[in-house]
Amino acid sequence: MITVKRIYDPPAPDDGFRVLVDRLWPRGVSKARADIDLWLKEIAPSTELRRWFHQDPSLEGEHFGEFRTRYEHELDTNPAVPQLRTLTKTHPRVTLLVSIRDLELNHATILIAYLSTHP
Repeated sequence: MITVKRIYDPPAPDDGFRVLVDRLWPRGVSKARADIDLWLKEIAPSTELRRWFHQDPSLEGEHFGEFRTRYEHELDTNPAVPQLRTLTKTHPRVTLLVSIRDLELNHATILIAYLSTHP
């Protein structure tokens, strides 16, 4: 089982294996408070794609479909994908941690869908 949670939320025992999937370390979070098992920054969207998506926050909802397409294209050749896939097979529960506020429109939700449709 894979879930998504904000890194700013307190860790919980049912989080399982906690993986930070942001390219940048979240502001104001110490490594001790983050309580992560792995920082897999290589699986996050490229800097260029992240900047494109966040250039105008008022349009993020409109651009999400294009962002999904571009990010999935990056994932097709991303060497970190097999590593995450292995983690999901070796741990009964994996929590992907993100710093973004929107838990619906973010790269972690795309990543979960990608893993289930691209075995």
